[in-house]
Amino acid sequence: DDILLLAQRALEKRALEREVLGLRSALAGGAPGDAAAGSFEGMVGRHPEMARIYQLVTQIATTPATVLITGESGTGKELVARAIHRRSERSGQPFVAINVAAIPDTLVESELFGHEKGAFTGAHARKLGKFELAHGGTVFLDEIGCLRLDLQAKLLRVLQEREIERVGGVRPVPVDVRILSATNVNLKAAVKSRAFREDLYYRLNVVPVHV
Repeated sequence: DDILLLAQRALEKRALEREVLGLRSALAGGAPGDAAAGSFEGMVGRHPEMARIYQLVTQIATTPATVLITGESGTGKELVARAIHRRSERSGQPFVAINVAAIPDTLVESELFGHEKGAFTGAHARKLGKFELAHGGTVFLDEIGCLRLDLQAKLLRVLQEREIERVGGVRPVPVDVRILSATNVNLKAAVKSRAFREDLYYRLNVVPVHV
């Protein structure tokens, strides 16, 4: 019992040290005056939950990990995604945000992956999709839970093969992007109801961040 108590105290002390270190480094990385205001990359707050998010963003930004940001509408999920991008090695490259729920269903595939001239009525010229426009940078897929099942399969291919196919295209196009996604719905429940692919869920949810 004494050994278990000592081990627990050591773990708690280490966790506290990490939290303090992460908060200090997060606040130190802001603009002049940010530390006093408790601000971090556009997010404001000194609550332990906010400090945890600042620390997590600082830790994962420099990795290539795919991140799934969850939380209710209006909690600032895109701010977290932008903070991850700005603190990453891709910060000098494009950050392309896409609200999947705001795009008409018939245009989602073209918006994400682009299309070739003549691929469908009204396609008078080749159009590059968001993934190609973000090459070298970061793609942020907001409201990912609204993505159609057939397009979920295409997104899975992007994550696995690092290439896309334009609508009407005949060969794959390589893309180098980091994918961050966000949702305000319970994707685990969507997986159970077969509204969301389980394999894609685990590919997206490598590092979970709850806001």
